Amino acid sequence: MRLKTPLIAITAVTMMALAACGGSDGDGNNNNSDKPSEGVGSGGDTGNGQDPEAEGPVTIDGATEGGIVNVQTNTGLTTTIDPAEAYYVDTSSILSGLITRSLTQYKYDPESKQMILVPDLATDLGTPNDDYTEWKFTIRDGVKWEDGTPVTADEVLFGIKRSFDRTAFPTGAAYSNDYFLDGDKYKGPYTDPKGDWTGGTVDGSTITLKMAKPFPDMPYWGAFPAMGAVKEGADSEPTKYATKPLANGPYKIKSYTVAKSLVLERNDQWDPATDPARTQYPDGYNFTAQVESSKIDQVLLGDSGDGQTTLTYDNLLAPDYNKLSSDDPDRLVTGGQPCTFYTAPDYRKVTDIKVRQAYAWAYPYKEAILAAGDIPNVTVIPASNLMPPGLPGRTEYNVLEHGDFETDPAKSKELLKEAGAEGYEIKFLFAADDPVGVKTKDALVKGLEAGGFKATPVASSLAESANDRANPDKDINVRSGGWCSDWPSGASWIPPVLASTNVEESKSIGSNYAVFDEPTVDKAIDDIQLLPIEDQPAAWNDLDKKIAEDYFPVVARWYGGVAMAHGSKIQGHENDSVFGMPTWKDIYVG
Repeated sequence: MRLKTPLIAITAVTMMALAACGGSDGDGNNNNSDKPSEGVGSGGDTGNGQDPEAEGPVTIDGATEGGIVNVQTNTGLTTTIDPAEAYYVDTSSILSGLITRSLTQYKYDPESKQMILVPDLATDLGTPNDDYTEWKFTIRDGVKWEDGTPVTADEVLFGIKRSFDRTAFPTGAAYSNDYFLDGDKYKGPYTDPKGDWTGGTVDGSTITLKMAKPFPDMPYWGAFPAMGAVKEGADSEPTKYATKPLANGPYKIKSYTVAKSLVLERNDQWDPATDPARTQYPDGYNFTAQVESSKIDQVLLGDSGDGQTTLTYDNLLAPDYNKLSSDDPDRLVTGGQPCTFYTAPDYRKVTDIKVRQAYAWAYPYKEAILAAGDIPNVTVIPASNLMPPGLPGRTEYNVLEHGDFETDPAKSKELLKEAGAEGYEIKFLFAADDPVGVKTKDALVKGLEAGGFKATPVASSLAESANDRANPDKDINVRSGGWCSDWPSGASWIPPVLASTNVEESKSIGSNYAVFDEPTVDKAIDDIQLLPIEDQPAAWNDLDKKIAEDYFPVVARWYGGVAMAHGSKIQGHENDSVFGMPTWKDIYVG
């Protein structure tokens, strides 16, 4: 899953990002802690727990109704909040937490501090056949749209059909195309309005979904906004639905200014008895985007007036984190985030593995972290594997025997010499209109040149950096980005990040930043997906390690963590470690 939505196209989104939220590319800080904070460093458990029998209504002891929750963020929300295209952690989290419902969902468990997969529109977590090539979901009664009409199984099926349409929703997740029967053929209701997908059928309130190959992770894919109901008709055309999807959750959209603000109000048609996880305590939410990080931090540190009912899902800047940690730690929310920030040399251009390994030694980890204002061992955790901690079957490897945030220019120069590539030119993007991007660029240039490379920054902008990075023909040979778990499985890591991508047909590198293309790896991916479900976690981990040993296509820089904050009147704000976002479903003003 992509990281938080860019400010227009900020230098830090996952599948499309250079920098991390809160004004960073994942680099930088002046905090001297040498150990991860409590709850940080696990990479975030993305919800391995399940409770298929969870039921509503949900009540929270001591919670009171009323009040408006103010949310400020430096990031830019997004140009679309259509559920079929919600694939950034912030918009996905906001939609599924407050506005729209899907087959399944996550619920925060205060005892384990983990997210638990529970039913949502469906009455349970689905019933598979013996080999996981068919799933049945029964849609519950009593769920209504904001206009008072009932949500039907046919509308859920139509919402699922929309998720196939890669032309209408180019940045949406492609799991329906990858796993569902004829997903490689069916183009979706807008690109191919005369076509039909026969892999999904409705019988009364039961939906049957057929798969092209075993898909044991379907209940997790079911938690995405794309796996929810949409009414068929003109109002759900992509250009309209992008800014005002119809609500069936506890809140509905009052107004949305693209990339700038979102105002939510109560949905009086939401019935808590039908919802196993959500609550509706606040009167509404006011989201304001594109606010300078320093200004957000000062509002929260001041904790007066509206600041008392304000929260942010951005990471605090390091000095402000240190101050709040000392003065009022109860208003600080830290924890794991299932994300890895990495650098991807273009596999078509940087063809020698020793050059790619040299980059790992030359990268100025500490200097880049400092430049970006991140917090070592809190918002950035030393990385080894591509897949972050918290995934079943994961065991740590370190193919370069690389120390935490270790830079060694001498080793870099030695590898370049062995490769006959001394002075190798690295071309990378930076946002020239982003002060943090410029500082990080300067640190990277200095570090790469110290390691024997020639560093050539290629200027882009906040508005164009994501498009430039996605362009397979852009004159760069290194891309910076990251990825977050879609669910607790290597199936949501290795295939989207390292499976071969047809860039000629798609005209985009997609989520394969490295443009990595190895048929043996593609075959291994296919083989793992046919293994018994209990054997897959270890197999994904073994493949992760083997790819690093044999090809070293990406340089894992660090894992993500969160350092969010809230005003003194905000209650129930914990870390949703599936997204690294607030636990919207539990928040109230008190």
